[in-house]
Amino acid sequence: MTPQWWHWMVLGVVLVLFELATPAFFVIWFGLGALIVGLTVVIVPSLAFPIQIILWIAASLAFVFLWFQVFKVHVHRTRVGLSKGQFTDEFGLVTRPIKPFQKGQIRFQKPILGAEAWDAIADEDIGAGERVQVLAVEGSILRVQRAQK
Repeated sequence: MTPQWWHWMVLGVVLVLFELATPAFFVIWFGLGALIVGLTVVIVPSLAFPIQIILWIAASLAFVFLWFQVFKVHVHRTRVGLSKGQFTDEFGLVTRPIKPFQKGQIRFQKPILGAEAWDAIADEDIGAGERVQVLAVEGSILRVQRAQK
């Protein structure tokens, strides 16, 4: 028995829903590939089963390739030689108090240069829980100031 179009659609929806239960963002591409095969079988109902499998694999791999090559371009990676001014004006939350001449720690909502938490220095006392703005990157330490309200 050759799978019908709705078999592929059910498989696709199940895989996409299964993605909600897994921490990795990967199963969804195989679900979308199955949905593509389901739509193709609606258009070409006489498509042989081996061709359907090949189409599913090809569509899934194409989605994975697009994810890594196109959609994930905007994720910041740690690179030597990045401009110090590239991350100025970012805002973070102080997790360990900052005092003059003593390092504190701040956390960002999205990673900066591959890390969510950074050691930071400031010219003033800034308590934990306060919002700060990055002024400069000084080696592996960020110079910050209290965020303007």
